[in-house]
Amino acid sequence: MGVIAVWKCDRDGSMFDNKKDAEEHDKMLELAANITSLIEQELDIDEAQSEAIGLLLAKRRETLAKACKGKPELLLEQHPAGDDADADEKVTKISAA
Repeated sequence: MGVIAVWKCDRDGSMFDNKKDAEEHDKMLELAANITSLIEQELDIDEAQSEAIGLLLAKRRETLAKACKGKPELLLEQHPAGDDADADEKVTKISAA
């Protein structure tokens, strides 16, 4: 029987096959949580909606950063419906056998 090393994200329980991807995912979730808190402090908005907005902005942080640095048109580009697929591909589903 072989041993497989996996890293588990404490925030959402996602499992990764390497530490770098796990840490990147955890940082994205931390950013999403902080954005969500900011939104909830500033606006009277439903918690589920503020979480969805926070997660969206965190997942697209690179595009958002480029837009803030002078390329706002990047925010208008269409993203495929499966834009979150990159993050999902890194998640390793583990089932108890």
